[in-house]
Amino acid sequence: MIKQQSRQGGRKAGIRQPKIRSGGRKTTIGGQALIEGLMMIGPTKKAMALRQPDGSILVEKMPMHRLSQAGKIPFLRGSVRLFQQLVSGTKALLRSAEIAENDNSDDSVEQQTRAENPSPREKTWFAWFGKIGQSVERFLTKHSDAMLYVSAVVGIAFSVGIFILLPNFITGFIKQVTLLSDSRSAGTVIIFNLIEGLIRITLFISYLALASKMKDIRRVWMYHGAEHKTIACYEDNQELTVNNVRRYSRFHPRCGTAFMFIVILVSIIVFSFVGWWGRWVNLLIRFALVPLVAGIAYEIIRLAGRFDNRLTRAISTPGLWLQRLTTAEPDDSILEVAIAAMRAVIPEEPQSDRW
Repeated sequence: MIKQQSRQGGRKAGIRQPKIRSGGRKTTIGGQALIEGLMMIGPTKKAMALRQPDGSILVEKMPMHRLSQAGKIPFLRGSVRLFQQLVSGTKALLRSAEIAENDNSDDSVEQQTRAENPSPREKTWFAWFGKIGQSVERFLTKHSDAMLYVSAVVGIAFSVGIFILLPNFITGFIKQVTLLSDSRSAGTVIIFNLIEGLIRITLFISYLALASKMKDIRRVWMYHGAEHKTIACYEDNQELTVNNVRRYSRFHPRCGTAFMFIVILVSIIVFSFVGWWGRWVNLLIRFALVPLVAGIAYEIIRLAGRFDNRLTRAISTPGLWLQRLTTAEPDDSILEVAIAAMRAVIPEEPQSDRW
């Protein structure tokens, strides 16, 4: 009898830990949790599987864009691929939200009655907002691809603002309070960068912890855990069935959570080499260095994924810890969706998805 994994992903008998055993594989296939669904990206295919309101699973193939030359250059490809992933993820997320909204399309009797018998003032408001809504809908339909890129840029700007610029702003305030005038000496620069890094880590973990408390987000975390289980089962050369996938850990060493944490650690080192300047100069320097930081972090993750030794396990460990916040134990219905998404992107050539 196969034992199911505990919510904490503990080390009980029957639970396979997040490592590749001899004879297994390391795949480049990755995914992103959606609203009641999962997107998987393989070397030649991209697809998403969504649980529909009627209980069935909808699998949709997504166009696979050819990687640009910039996406193949070391230390530059990290930023390029991250941006492309954000665009694809935003598109899939909007599609999953559209499917999920169908489940809430039936209004209550009271809402229907009020909509059918609006007051004169409500009629005016409905007509006014209706025209605005139609105009917005026409614009979004006409410029849907452009809006996806805008959404990705906004998402990156928000992340950079919260996790890169805000910690530096707070650290600059601490510098003013402590009245340290020799802010360009090597020792002072290192101290302030460590403080900035500590603030950045605190904000990142706090953000994840708060998000994990939200009911809807927890469902997304369950799909995230299902993604890891399914990939681990595939890498272990086992048949993709619910019973098989269920046995694996929801934690996986090559996860986007680990990438984000590596970005934070790399930023501490890189920013230490540029000194400590005025507040606005510091912010501009950090903003300009974000692509470099992301590129270095990406190369570290790729290198760590190729080998299994003490160093690479040490690199992966913080990400595995953070996955206690960003994943949850999925039920069988969620595993079914993850398996459907995975099967849709497995390449015909067995070795084409090797890490």
